[in-house]
Amino acid sequence: MTASTHWLASATGQSVLERGGNAFDAAVAAAFVLHVVEPHLNGPGGDVTAVFATAADPTPVVLNGQGPAPAAASIEHYRAEGLDLVPGAGGLAAAVPGAVDAWVVLLRDHGTWELADVLEPAIGYARDGHPVIGRVGTTIASVADLFREHWPSSAELWMPGGRVPQAGDVITNPAWARTLERLLAAGADAGSRTERIEAFRREWREGFVAREAVEFLRTPHRHSSGTDHAAVVEVSDFAGFSAGYEQATTIEFRGTTVAKTGPFGQGPVLLQALRILDGFDDADLDPSTVRGAHTVLEALKLALADRDAWYGSAADPEVLRELLSEEYAAARRALITDRASHEFRPGSVGGRAPFVPPLRTEAPSAVGVGEPTLGEPTVQAAADVEGDGAGEADVDASGTTRGDTCHVDVVDRWGNVVSATPSGGWLQSSPTVPELGFCLGSRLQMTWLEEGAPSALRAGERPRTTLTPTLLLRDGVPVEALGTPGGDQQDQWQLLYLLRTLVGGYEPQQAIDAPALHTTSMPGSFWPRTWTPGGAVVEDRIGEEVIAGLVERGHVVTRSGPWALGRLSCAGRDPRTGVLHAAANSRGAQGYAVGR
Repeated sequence: MTASTHWLASATGQSVLERGGNAFDAAVAAAFVLHVVEPHLNGPGGDVTAVFATAADPTPVVLNGQGPAPAAASIEHYRAEGLDLVPGAGGLAAAVPGAVDAWVVLLRDHGTWELADVLEPAIGYARDGHPVIGRVGTTIASVADLFREHWPSSAELWMPGGRVPQAGDVITNPAWARTLERLLAAGADAGSRTERIEAFRREWREGFVAREAVEFLRTPHRHSSGTDHAAVVEVSDFAGFSAGYEQATTIEFRGTTVAKTGPFGQGPVLLQALRILDGFDDADLDPSTVRGAHTVLEALKLALADRDAWYGSAADPEVLRELLSEEYAAARRALITDRASHEFRPGSVGGRAPFVPPLRTEAPSAVGVGEPTLGEPTVQAAADVEGDGAGEADVDASGTTRGDTCHVDVVDRWGNVVSATPSGGWLQSSPTVPELGFCLGSRLQMTWLEEGAPSALRAGERPRTTLTPTLLLRDGVPVEALGTPGGDQQDQWQLLYLLRTLVGGYEPQQAIDAPALHTTSMPGSFWPRTWTPGGAVVEDRIGEEVIAGLVERGHVVTRSGPWALGRLSCAGRDPRTGVLHAAANSRGAQGYAVGR
């Protein structure tokens, strides 16, 4: 079974499985197709985080495809450039690209196919074209002036002849097709599959890709700050990064092991929220009721506050152990009352005071570029109703969310299972490198220019990413992979899914389709890093009674429209029967689950 956020990626992954490939061959093939068909949501210059298990070893493992900050990236340099936040778009926001190397490493170690065969579908779609989805055109249109006036190489690729592509137009990216073919050619004379893959990696990290990207971004260009800056990434930064593996972080919840990333990602947020909620009765955990929705929102606020106070790539392992302990969860649980909190309330760990980030409720007035450059999905909402801090606000006429992330889940007949969330390097994150056909990402915007922050900008360290795939196990055996795009909402929407399946007894597709909600009562991970104290975003389908009940309890409610929140997908296997399942999201009409 293959499920992802785009039908062409899912179909590609499934075609690999049909021809004898395993889950890793299929996931890598699907991922490179996602680079091509969802360019506004991810790209080769971005990143990926995955959690997987093999048929031979069911132990969950994290794939680290999150590149670090360049060696020349420092708080002092960015402050000297007149910045108090890392910009949300432009070369200064670029971490070292990690996605391509990570996918190829995963294929090398756990796949079976030749790299050229795995990349053939992506090369075909880039060279010969594919019908573009409407949101690509909408995204390009929103940054068309930026492209014309400041990023001409992006305009040339994404607006050929000055025209924004419309839904159904066939678009191509011949430069990216040539780049992949040149990378494959680097290993053409190698003697083994592994040597061919290593030659590809070497050319990516030390050859023409690194050289072209670095040289192009040396020229100052427009950033989301409204000012021009040169990037600081160097060829040595590309060469110095190598994707690898890490131990997953796990807890038990209702008889299921939930496996996530460590605190270099936001994965422990889901685990902390589950720990807090595990102390409530089942009746308190139905997100479709006033009581359940309120309880979930309050638990998420506490877990997310701890994320911003304690998480980072260099976080002390002892800190995470305490954050996930039963004792700490009980203390946090006691803070939940019948009223919505409008405070930022991280906990104290080991007797130490938590870091409190700058708490902004308004974005800078001079953005300099269009809003779609600003990061992962947020609801396009009007201002909240004025009053005593509680109220409602309607989403604008689009009734949609913006996004820049993808997801893919694959499970095969042998029991290999992969959950992966590719992101970054979307077409609106920095100027396109003309010879390569892609741009670098903007993940460094998640770091703080504050020395005391656990996720401060530090040379050579990974930014604390939002990418947070999930693997579920029972009795030590993997049973399901799941995840979603959504920035700060990724673990929030996955929490709803887990509560509905593990507590409520929903089938996977029922749980995905059920009305969603999330909190915005924490500093956003993406520029301009604002928050809405007490903010709660809900799909209208949750019902007027629930919405009114949340407002009565003090939540600042934003209506998102009926089908707006989340793009979650999943794929799994019953180890007892060997029967496979998958489900995908109908929101946005892009998600697709397929299998046999």
